Amino acid sequence: MRKYILYSLLCIGIFFGINTSSKAQDLHYSQFYNSPLNINPALTGMFNGDHRFTGSLRDQWRHVGVPWFTFSGAYDQKLHIGVTENSFWSAGANFNYDSQGDSRIQLATLNVSGSYTRILNKSNLLTGGLLLGYSNRGFSQSDLTWDKQWDGNTFDPSTSNGEDFDATTLSFLESSIGVNYRWQKTNRTKLDVGLGVFHLLEPSVSFYDGDTEKLPRRYNVMGVGNIQLLDDIDLQMHGLYQRQEQYDQFVIGAIGKFYLNQKRGKETQIHLGLGYRTAGSLIPTFAVDFRGIYASFSYDVDISNFNDIADNSKGGPEFHVRYIIKHVKQMKKFKVCPIY
Repeated sequence: MRKYILYSLLCIGIFFGINTSSKAQDLHYSQFYNSPLNINPALTGMFNGDHRFTGSLRDQWRHVGVPWFTFSGAYDQKLHIGVTENSFWSAGANFNYDSQGDSRIQLATLNVSGSYTRILNKSNLLTGGLLLGYSNRGFSQSDLTWDKQWDGNTFDPSTSNGEDFDATTLSFLESSIGVNYRWQKTNRTKLDVGLGVFHLLEPSVSFYDGDTEKLPRRYNVMGVGNIQLLDDIDLQMHGLYQRQEQYDQFVIGAIGKFYLNQKRGKETQIHLGLGYRTAGSLIPTFAVDFRGIYASFSYDVDISNFNDIADNSKGGPEFHVRYIIKHVKQMKKFKVCPIY
């Protein structure tokens, strides 16, 4: 087990050594661990159960007049085909919708993902994943204003803006790959370390004909560990690094999990945590897990200089819900009493 952990940490160290800078471009959640298919396709099917449903929502920067709204919904499951004692397959799908600013630039994406997990031994699993999807991006000019509509004294919205876009919508193929390593001692003490690469094909995203502008690849490294401290207390620690060209971000945090009831059918947990984003945000988090239904809330508290411009209205809320279905395994056939 030790050699697998050392190998994973070495890979992470190499990746961090290659990449340095600040901030990020793509869709992102502060509670990234609650939107796994947006982080790494190799996390498809990596959960304790058979079927998983997740929903995510983020509302950011509404107080400065350029709101950034994000919604995600996902489903994934373990497959019953190709299952062996040493491996299993999983499949999933997720939908993302993102809207930003006065132009209401929107991105809608529907993805399907698959993963293959190799069980190295009872404590170590290695998973590879692939994601393919269809994306549509567009914007509206109706609420935009331009410098050519200002004559030096007055603003005239009826004046031509001088802009000539060849299109206001475009579509492209989404693609990503990933790998994830899991070490698991018990159901409550485990570690996931993964690497994901998005926009693998670097599709064209220009609204002008003949422009060859590409959507740059996004790389991320993430780690999520859970440790059982006491019979009724766990500690989760998590970290995510993402980079897209010169932009990057780092999110770290910890969550205490308190088990209020562990009786079967009445399981209840309360989660309290705090995170930090290198862009300058603190992320207090609260969650409830009741009978397999999980709901969490966090609020990004902006502590950067931007807060002075925003008149002390800070950050933005984020919500996540999750529901996992576990099938009861059938008992093997056995004889009730001996036959003489």
